[in-house]
Amino acid sequence: MYSKLCFAILAVILSLSVGAQDSIGVFPLWPKGAPGFESRRTIPEQAKDYWVKNIHNPSIQVYLPPKDKATGAAVVICPGGGHRLLVYNAEGRDPALFLNKIGVAAIILKYRLFREDSSYTFEKDIRMDAYRAMRLVRSRAREWGIDTGRVGMLGFSAGGEVVELIAYDPGKGDPQAPDPTDRLNGKPDFQLLVYPGPLGVPQTVPKDAPPAFLLAANDDPCCAVPVVKLLERYREAKVPVEAHILSGGNHGFNMGDRSNLQAVKTWPQRMADWMGDMGLLKGR
Repeated sequence: MYSKLCFAILAVILSLSVGAQDSIGVFPLWPKGAPGFESRRTIPEQAKDYWVKNIHNPSIQVYLPPKDKATGAAVVICPGGGHRLLVYNAEGRDPALFLNKIGVAAIILKYRLFREDSSYTFEKDIRMDAYRAMRLVRSRAREWGIDTGRVGMLGFSAGGEVVELIAYDPGKGDPQAPDPTDRLNGKPDFQLLVYPGPLGVPQTVPKDAPPAFLLAANDDPCCAVPVVKLLERYREAKVPVEAHILSGGNHGFNMGDRSNLQAVKTWPQRMADWMGDMGLLKGR
């Protein structure tokens, strides 16, 4: 009986650790700092408990799945935090580890925070961070085992607004750019929006918008309405979309781990199912 119990405990531990990888590193978006703000790249970030803020040298942190599980798909993750901080662990690292378990490379974007520092603007500087992150990932695709045609974005709350900043524009790079990275396509191939804020919702969704997975709780006072609006506009544009309105959960339930509601606790599987149905997990 004792040996059977030990075996069962070991099996649980192994099941929780399968696919969990350490980050391969943090990579600044620009070698010399953000354009126009190069002198601020050495200002240290502030981090405590669950958050990171005071971001002046935007960067990506890369988590790769085990090679035997890698599908070639990749997701750039934009944590939320109201553009005043980033909920880095629960909306960055935790989704990265989940994505790794289903064979997806995960790249957490530390974007600048325009409500914390008025030197930056949402439309210009945060858009620039998002585009550069997508282009930087595509520039390292061969090295990181990524299919450049299956690079999407996942945004929580304010991070969803960051995703939408670049989801509906052509995203073409500048063929004359001195930096080869800036010549690459910056548009996401798909988007995953979890209780996204209202800032990025377009008046109309273009026909070439990336397919979308949308999710929010019905009792979310801020961010259920943007999901409903996006669903309607995606349907009008006849672009593939899947939306889930959970009966409860409010705002900021992250990956669902802290909730007592089964639908909230298991929502990441709905995202994985959608990615599979869309052929994003088909392997290389």
